[in-house]
Parts: sequence; C-alpha cells; structure tokens
Amino acid sequence: QVQLVESGGRLVQTGGSLTLSCVASGSIVSINSWGWYRQAPGKQRESVAITVDGGNTVYDYSVKGRFTISRDSAKNTAYLQMNNLQPEDTAVYYCNADVSIFRDSRKVTFTTWGQGTQVNVSS
Repeated sequence: QVQLVESGGRLVQTGGSLTLSCVASGSIVSINSWGWYRQAPGKQRESVAITVDGGNTVYDYSVKGRFTISRDSAKNTAYLQMNNLQPEDTAVYYCNADVSIFRDSRKVTFTTWGQGTQVNVSS
C-alpha cells in the first residue's frame, strides 16, 4: 500500500505565501511524477502543477510565475511553493503521484491521491 499525506494548508492573507508538502509512504520502488491539483467549492478538480522524472514541469496558466513545484526524491516528498496568493486560490489542494511498486515479483505502476489540505486566502 502507498499513502500520500498533504500538509501545510491554512488561512493566509492576499499576497501571502504558503508551502504545501506531500509525503509518500509505503514500499515504493520509484515515483515517476508528482502533481498538485485543487478543487474549489462548486468547481471541478483542476491541475495546478506537474513535475515528471527529468525535472520537466507544467503549470496551469493561472499560477504560472507564482507557484513552484519541486520534489525531494530521497524523502519521497513533493512541495508546492505558493507566492502572491489570491482569493481565487482558495481550494482544497491534492497531490497525486505516479508510483511504482513490486507486487508478486512484478513491477506495477499506478496513480494514487492524497486526502487534500485546505488553503483559504482572505481578501
């Protein structure tokens, strides 16, 4: 079993900064990609930032230049540094990871999600 646990969400004022963390635990062989997503009340979940092996990153246009995704492979952890936060950034933030494990002597790859962490930006 692999678990992802997000942390770092809280209430922050407009223009403030936060860093979210996502830690993966379990019998992990490798984490091939990480993603941060968010879901605001009444809206669909949307992609915020993705990083893949090799360091390539993709950001949604709404956060480009303000958010930075990074990873620490030794710690099986991903981060989302968020600067200049705006009220429209208020949402539950989820991380996901494309994870490889060994199951029945075979390497299996799947995507797993965390439970989310709430970010509230006051105006």
